[in-house]
Amino acid sequence: MDWTSAQLRSLVELTRRGTITAVAESLGYTPGGVSQQIAALEKATGMELLRRTGRRVELTDAGMTLARHAERILSTEAEAVEALERTRNDASGTLLVGLFATAAAEILPPALRTAREEHPGLTVHSRDMDVDEVYDAVASGAVDLALGLDYPDVPIPRDPALRVMRLHRERFSLAVPTGSMGRRESVTMAQTRGLGWILPSAESYYGRAVRTAFRRAGVEPEVLHEVTDTAATLALVEAGVGVSTVTDLMLRLRPSRFDVVRLRETVERHIVVVFRCAAERRPTVVALVDVLRAVAQTGLGGRA
Repeated sequence: MDWTSAQLRSLVELTRRGTITAVAESLGYTPGGVSQQIAALEKATGMELLRRTGRRVELTDAGMTLARHAERILSTEAEAVEALERTRNDASGTLLVGLFATAAAEILPPALRTAREEHPGLTVHSRDMDVDEVYDAVASGAVDLALGLDYPDVPIPRDPALRVMRLHRERFSLAVPTGSMGRRESVTMAQTRGLGWILPSAESYYGRAVRTAFRRAGVEPEVLHEVTDTAATLALVEAGVGVSTVTDLMLRLRPSRFDVVRLRETVERHIVVVFRCAAERRPTVVALVDVLRAVAQTGLGGRA
């Protein structure tokens, strides 16, 4: 069959995400580009792979069958690339990295500078994505490795095909409107009862992790504003409309004027790098992971 890896990956991602728009966001295409990839697959196979029902699409039986085989084809292709790369002794080649906002601002720039100096044959491309989607992106081969977040209170489900390596550990504090807690330097979770919160949706790992930690202490956060973007959250705290949890790295994203109060209980998040187990001996992956670990140790405070 005359098809491409990009076409097969679009089909596989459609089984994971359900809509053309979601696939486009995951792979960095336009929705029209994804539709063209699927149309090209239908032309190559001579079969209808998608069925349109109103505004939605669903895979036909032929589409589901090809998607299952496509996962194995893409996995075999990735293993072949990784095996070929291991025959070289130098870290030369191209890697596509998935990352989220904090990583893009604080980790990637120094990592790219170091990688250029230490591994001039290594080319790194990056793709900004929803932090909760980076694990699927690595598993599907949409990216070679990714920077993500893990929360001890709500751990990300582990795929045995993926390696998750912790780079940095940081505690959450409380961001509160200036003067709203007087001169307090620290509070217990119980002392936050009755406050209005600014948090991501409970559907997100972050939102679920914060709610889980506070519920364990007998506090149900009253969420007034559901906000995903960190900079927008900090702006709302500064405006005096609620409180939120923050880390040191989150505070670097936007200069803000509010009080930061330490939580006496430990609530953490871990910044991790994720890659396929089959890739852990690829020279390019090993080189970039080593650079990321060094950047985390020297530039993020060294709390691995």
